[in-house]
Amino acid sequence: MSNLSNVWFKVTDLEVESGEGSWIKTTSGERYLDFIAGIAVNSTGHSHPKVVEAIAKQAARGIHLQVNTFTHDLLQPLADKLGELTPEGIDSFFYANSGAEITEAAVKLAKQATGRPNTIVFQGSFHGRTHMAMAMTTSKTIYRAGHAPLPSGVFVAPYPDVHAEDIEAEVARALNGFDLLLKTMTAPDETACAIIEPVLGEGGYRAAPAGFLEGIDARCKEHGILFIADEVQSGFARTGKMFAIEHYDVQPDVICMAKGIASGFPFAALGTRKELDDKWTTGSHGGTYGGNAIGCAAALATIEILTEDGFLESVQARGDQLAKGLREMQAEYGGIKHVRQLGLMIAADFVDAATASAVVKHAFDEGNLLTMTTGHAGTALRFMPPLTVSEEEMDLALNIISKALAASV
Repeated sequence: MSNLSNVWFKVTDLEVESGEGSWIKTTSGERYLDFIAGIAVNSTGHSHPKVVEAIAKQAARGIHLQVNTFTHDLLQPLADKLGELTPEGIDSFFYANSGAEITEAAVKLAKQATGRPNTIVFQGSFHGRTHMAMAMTTSKTIYRAGHAPLPSGVFVAPYPDVHAEDIEAEVARALNGFDLLLKTMTAPDETACAIIEPVLGEGGYRAAPAGFLEGIDARCKEHGILFIADEVQSGFARTGKMFAIEHYDVQPDVICMAKGIASGFPFAALGTRKELDDKWTTGSHGGTYGGNAIGCAAALATIEILTEDGFLESVQARGDQLAKGLREMQAEYGGIKHVRQLGLMIAADFVDAATASAVVKHAFDEGNLLTMTTGHAGTALRFMPPLTVSEEEMDLALNIISKALAASV
């Protein structure tokens, strides 16, 4: 019998038969409450009926209608929908299969549109696992180790400590670090773009403090540097708004979308302004599977669900419910240093990695709850359930975490 590669890091050894809503079922018949959701991918839960129907309908019409060869009839409708959802000025869209592909595409576009070679990223970032995306990733050394040399022209700017006592001074410190980078390492006229996650994903679920993104956006506009918002993990209602960037007063030039866009079907999109897209030389970028018809169908069905009346309000309510419960545990048991929340993108930062790991293990072993950590120190437990999670399921998860924390501190 052939073996699967060992290169995949495994959160569990569960062998899964099926998934429905917020639950997965193993081949041995056990049910688990899934608060990992494909690492924030299963935005509408497992096998949402509307998404399943859309995929099946499109599969019967055509599976691979290659975008260089044909213009299938879902490409434009999806672009129209994305144009309605994305920030003002974003009106041109390119499709691919994954977040890493889209962040690379964004940098390629920025280089061609500006004629400049360099890219600025931020400490704690995660932009993917391909070579260029690895060069732009600073959240953990394991993502980069053993793959050098990585592409050049990538410079790392500070990201503020979101728990600093004087947050205004901390934002000023980080912005000064960005200015210093432009003065000492990558001149503005050699800097094509700055790419940033409005909420660090693998960097610990840390939302940018007020004033920081605005300061970066202003500096980019001053120097003709493109501001790229990496919304791969934070986009599509995860933060209680369609995009995390909507929590800030900024105007991105490019937005990167993937994960929750298609409820688990591999799909990604890049949005930009037409004037920039016009500078992207025809034929200089592409991909065999980009704009896959089934992926477009899944994305359209997902968007239909996410834009239903009251959906964003429900996401915020479930996020508030979870954050409130975690803060109550923090007060009762200790062991939690910080609770970070933006919508339903939530992290509990524990006193040490051992406590975080013990809570994850206890919740899995005793409560059949799937969770995972984030951040380089391994102290942050991130919660990314399906956005369709119910109030009752959230209460169940909180009860499981409470018992796990009580047993671990």
